[in-house]
Amino acid sequence: MQFTSCARASDLRISTAEVKDCLSQIRLIDVLDERQFNAVLRANFAKSRREQHRFDHLYHLFFHELQVHATAADADSLATPVKAVHIALQTAAKDQQELTAISEFITGEPAAYLQLLQEVQSEGNSRRQGPGSNLGALVRRFPILRALDRAAELVDRYLENHRDDLHWEVRQQIERHLKHRIAVARNLLTREEAPEADNVRRDAKKANTALGSRSFNALSPSETIRLREAIDQLVRKLKDKAALRYATRSRGGLDVKKTLRRVARYQGVPVEIVFRHKPPRKARIVVLCDISGSVWSSAKFMLNILYSLQECFERVRSFVFVAEVAEVTLFFDDHGVETAIEKILTEAGINYGASTDYGLTLRQFRSRHMDAVTKKTTFIVIGDARSNYANPESRILEEIRDRCRRLIWLNPETEQFWYTGDSEMRNYRPICNEVRPCRNLNQLSAFIQGLVL
Repeated sequence: MQFTSCARASDLRISTAEVKDCLSQIRLIDVLDERQFNAVLRANFAKSRREQHRFDHLYHLFFHELQVHATAADADSLATPVKAVHIALQTAAKDQQELTAISEFITGEPAAYLQLLQEVQSEGNSRRQGPGSNLGALVRRFPILRALDRAAELVDRYLENHRDDLHWEVRQQIERHLKHRIAVARNLLTREEAPEADNVRRDAKKANTALGSRSFNALSPSETIRLREAIDQLVRKLKDKAALRYATRSRGGLDVKKTLRRVARYQGVPVEIVFRHKPPRKARIVVLCDISGSVWSSAKFMLNILYSLQECFERVRSFVFVAEVAEVTLFFDDHGVETAIEKILTEAGINYGASTDYGLTLRQFRSRHMDAVTKKTTFIVIGDARSNYANPESRILEEIRDRCRRLIWLNPETEQFWYTGDSEMRNYRPICNEVRPCRNLNQLSAFIQGLVL
């Protein structure tokens, strides 16, 4: 309950119902296991990422930094001196709110001091930031800094006055304990936790932006791991947005005919409005991926996102090729995304040493898999269009374009090289409804957001 009071004083929103839920759940765990204890409190009290950061800070402060036993072996020997210092501080405080809060903080009741810090922080956030804003923050903190210095002086005076009454070892324990509490209070005031957290988030966002602009085939192993984490965050955001979109549009448009028929019951007044219950249509996706060389580094991230977002589409079918084409949809149906991508490289039956031939691929796709393309299908090709000077079979791509809803080509090469050497982009680009570069996460995420939303 003391921790709840401190958390509320620090502007962490905790309802009575959440406290009761927490108390009932604590009975189900081993409270001496701090990992379980922390998890129960965190699950009930922290409702967002920002609040999780604040909760972790408060938890460490309350259950670790402010513990009496952290700096003294014998708590009984500290009780009387700490109470005496508290009385001295209260006497000196009179009507000083800052010194009163500090005296309670020293005795293990940090709620008033945390409330004081929250008021100072709130006042700072409410004012317009500009030239001199740092000086304003210092001015707002100055009374508390002065009260902390006053508290340190009173502690020194108490120890000096009782030099003969206390054993030197006990006196050292008291001094260490009280000075530690004052140091913790000073640290809380000066380190400005909230702005520092904002800087951490800003630095992380800047790092993710820099990572998003790096080419897929230039990523190091550690950057690949970070990129997958960024993709997971992107997928979660897109799922939430898509769910909200479908929820708001599920009622459909106004059904004028049915609304007018029901008007007759109420003498021409449209009391009941009737909507067409027609949810927005989900797209069917067919992906044709070149998995040769550096193209595969882009294709695997594309497949990862598409299958992670599969509930946003009616159906996703995937085909891979180097020279010959093979369907790999079943790999994703039977396995997780990462496992499926690994199995594609070993069990898809593709000759990875063959020369890339887009013409042969298109001929085989037309003869074996053309039934996958309908007017509801968005057809996506991922490849650099380098066909080793073989027949590009542009007319087959035109047939696919005429059968599908939309034909999109994603090229992982730099755009300035699209029309050089054996690239067939000069033939394929006029046929496609949309052609995009797809060399990094920023370009890929922009495309996926447009596709999903």
